[in-house]
Formats: sequence, structure tokens, C-alpha cells
Amino acid sequence: MEGLRDVFNTTDSIQTVYIKLVHWYKGVEQTGFKAFNTIANAITINYKSILNYFVNRSANASAESFNAKIKAFRAKFRGVKNVEFFLF
Repeated sequence: MEGLRDVFNTTDSIQTVYIKLVHWYKGVEQTGFKAFNTIANAITINYKSILNYFVNRSANASAESFNAKIKAFRAKFRGVKNVEFFLF
């Protein structure tokens, strides 16, 4: 796992990250650890989204946080009879 962390911390270009991910994946295959295979398969399926992180080094954490706040608000809203009073 330390090698995967280094890929994200020390690399700036998408092409270099892609090459390093391929090398990391081959290393994981050679170790034979089944737990790493799960992570490697997830990276293989989602590699395009992962590489998009390196365009401007941002993630969708703020959007996910906002979505969680909306879901929490909706959970509190259930069972309210007078919507106007609740929103007041």
C-alpha cells in the first residue's frame, strides 16, 4: 500500500500516474495477496475517475458533504405536518 500512496503524493502528470498505477498493479498481482486484489480490481474499474483527480488535484468531497447535509435535512423533515412552520 505504501507504493500506492507514493504514486498519489509524488506524481503530477496523468501519464506518469497511469504508468505508475500499471506498475503497482503488476506488483500486486505478483505478491498473490487476495486482499490487495480487491483494491487492485477497484482501481482497474475506476481508473479514469482516479486519473481525473490529477487534472487540478481536487476531489468531489465538497459535493459529497453537501449531499450528506441535504439527506440529513430530509431525514429530519419526515413526519412534519406543517411544512411552513417547520421551515420557519
